[in-house]
Amino acid sequence: MAELSLKHIDKIYDNNVQAVFDFNLDVKDGELIVLVGPSGCGKSTTLRMVAGLEDISRGQLLLDGKDITQTPAKDRDMAMVFQNYALYGHMTIYENMAFSLTLRKENPNVIHKKVLAAAEILGLTSQLNKKPSQLSGGQRQRVAMGRSIVRNPKVFLFDEPLSNLDAKLRGATRREILLLHKRLQATMLYVTHDQTEALTLADRIVCMSMGHVQQVGTPLELYDQPANLFVAGFIGLPPMNTWKARVRDGFLEGAGFTCPLNEKERGTLSSYAGKEIILGVRPEDIQLGSDVTVLVSNNENLGMNTLVHGHIGDASSADRKIAAKLKGWQDYKVGDHVSVCFARKHFFDAETTSAIRKEG
Repeated sequence: MAELSLKHIDKIYDNNVQAVFDFNLDVKDGELIVLVGPSGCGKSTTLRMVAGLEDISRGQLLLDGKDITQTPAKDRDMAMVFQNYALYGHMTIYENMAFSLTLRKENPNVIHKKVLAAAEILGLTSQLNKKPSQLSGGQRQRVAMGRSIVRNPKVFLFDEPLSNLDAKLRGATRREILLLHKRLQATMLYVTHDQTEALTLADRIVCMSMGHVQQVGTPLELYDQPANLFVAGFIGLPPMNTWKARVRDGFLEGAGFTCPLNEKERGTLSSYAGKEIILGVRPEDIQLGSDVTVLVSNNENLGMNTLVHGHIGDASSADRKIAAKLKGWQDYKVGDHVSVCFARKHFFDAETTSAIRKEG
């Protein structure tokens, strides 16, 4: 397939509004990269610049080492799958999938073989004589993917392809995309605001906020070692709990709680003695214990786990909110008190919001 490099890419519109700032990324051959972030963070704009649908204001785009920054979209050898499928309603599924090859005036026998091969991969062989209106949303999205497959492009681009599907279809189509990637060993860039898609699909994730790249890494790296408070809060469901706390005499003191620090944690925070930091704890890293008391406000049984919402201590204030994903089926009532401990803690600088890592 292909290697793709984005070097110091900026996007500045005519009104001097900048949407993307100094975007840098090297995509390996056959890698599936997911760009994730909230709406308006610049991820779709970045994808459209790669596709050639948006001009690059500054920077360089390389495909297999060749500068294609100014190359027209039609000559970039990339295929894009859109959110709205972009199928021709008057054409059959076969005609939709063959359309780009027909425009290139390829041999009809070659077109036929490529369409049948793509249809076989996507389970669409029995649907080829139907019109798009006769298919489900998931099937139509598969047709859009099939139209890209027959072109055999160097790079596949996906712009929030599952956002129009219901939850069940999203899950099924997500698995199909993952299988497609493994089968084709294709280079793919995939844009979504859904962190579940990012965590389950990506070889590596690019997490963006307000046009800036916040962190690039494997799904586990972003989940387990978030670079800053934004990534920590965006990756993970439910999101990470965060509270202001102060480091004092081997303990963390916050609103309504005092919890001990182990030797490793004390080493990590050795330069923060007496200073305020941000403590982050994922709901799944909270266990029954004796360090912190939680006043229950809601109890959600999820089968193997129970999601408990509440406040630390007795005060129902915003800075004391907590969500704990406890093991087993719990049956707490509103107003109950539950004692917990934090099995894993994350620390962030209160001023920079960057993660605090152990020096050396």
